[in-house]
Amino acid sequence: SDLILTVIVFSLFFYYKAVGNYFLILIVMTIINFYSGQLIYQLKEGSRKRKFLFIATLVLNLGLLGYFKYTNFFIQIINDIHSGNIKFLDIFLPIGISFYTFKGLSYVIDIYIGTFQPVKSFRDFAMFMFFFADLLIGPIDRASKMLPQIQGEINIHRDNIGRAVYLIMSGLFKKIVIADFIGLNLVNRVFGNPLRYTGVENLLASYGYTLQLYYDFSGYTDMAIGLALLLGFSITDNFNSPFKAKSIADFWRRWHITLSTWMLDYLFAPLQMKLRNLRIYGTAIALFVTFLVIGFWHGAAWTFILFGFLHGSYIVISLFTKKLRQSIWKKLKLSNSKLHKSIQVVITFHLVVFSFVFFRAISVKSGWEIITQIFSFFHGEVFLQYVKGNPMIIILMATGFILHFLPEAVEQKTEDLIVKMPVVVQALLLTAMIWFVVQFKFAGLQPNIYFQF
Repeated sequence: SDLILTVIVFSLFFYYKAVGNYFLILIVMTIINFYSGQLIYQLKEGSRKRKFLFIATLVLNLGLLGYFKYTNFFIQIINDIHSGNIKFLDIFLPIGISFYTFKGLSYVIDIYIGTFQPVKSFRDFAMFMFFFADLLIGPIDRASKMLPQIQGEINIHRDNIGRAVYLIMSGLFKKIVIADFIGLNLVNRVFGNPLRYTGVENLLASYGYTLQLYYDFSGYTDMAIGLALLLGFSITDNFNSPFKAKSIADFWRRWHITLSTWMLDYLFAPLQMKLRNLRIYGTAIALFVTFLVIGFWHGAAWTFILFGFLHGSYIVISLFTKKLRQSIWKKLKLSNSKLHKSIQVVITFHLVVFSFVFFRAISVKSGWEIITQIFSFFHGEVFLQYVKGNPMIIILMATGFILHFLPEAVEQKTEDLIVKMPVVVQALLLTAMIWFVVQFKFAGLQPNIYFQF
């Protein structure tokens, strides 16, 4: 249809404006995955040609991603090991390459394992790969969800317009009012030089970054879902109140959902299958490797690898202590009580905050300095001074946590209220929100954190 072609052209132009001539990489990867998918489907199952083509397609996809994202990291490792002086390459990392690489890979893998049939129309596949709403920082939608929508009749329901308005308003508020303000006025300053600040400020910055990252990323996702709805498409929500999680496993069911499910389906499941003879130890190894890869997927730095290592360790420890923890809660007669669940949420949240310190830190050493300041140079009396001197930061952090921990029913009622409003009122509300967020934009709009991944 004309709409599909218009969106394809706009999406390519949109991506060209973001990365310049590097938009050609997206086109090349789209062509490779489309024709590889068709050939893999046509070749006899179990044949060498089919397996070779599948592996070659994986290597091409991951090779391009690896070159742009990890080349200089490995050069640095070689230099460190051999005291060498290999020069870094002048490599530009195209925004979104980690996301659209995984979109393309999931399509090819699903065809290879027989859970999806290739699409016949290159136009439809290009729409799936190029779609501007989820191109830059996800969600990592699957072909099995998006292609039937692209191939079917596109209807824009009135309720979806109202939901889109709500999500765009929500996204703007999350990103610009909360995430950008906290990031500029607290997180960047403290993480830039943690030793200049007391433990109180380092702790506030750690909580602040956890909020900033969530509101930055989920704010973008809200706007992406809203824009897609306005065009008649439904893309996957990437978040489900992650700080309400009662365990690290539960956290990853709620945080960056499309990445964690991608890794679960295409890395953890086959790895666990290969190690099934090792039973619980095989599961532990598969989980640990998966989380190391999740950390490395985020970026070419030891801080991200440590982030993955921490989450892998959390999950494995949880796996081996499950029975012990259950027996302790039973003895205390607190199993499944509100207190039990609250303690689980608090512990999980702080384990996540600890890992995000290294996720944000400029180096592992800098991250450790933040932790050290918190435990050895706390100075609790500074808290009231900080509140008096920076009331807006404290208000926005409190607002962020309150909004996040509100019952889901409250959010649903707010959304339903906006959905039922006349379109004119919805437009006025959206205009008012845009005017409101502009008041917070005085320091300059900050790029989304996940652009770097």
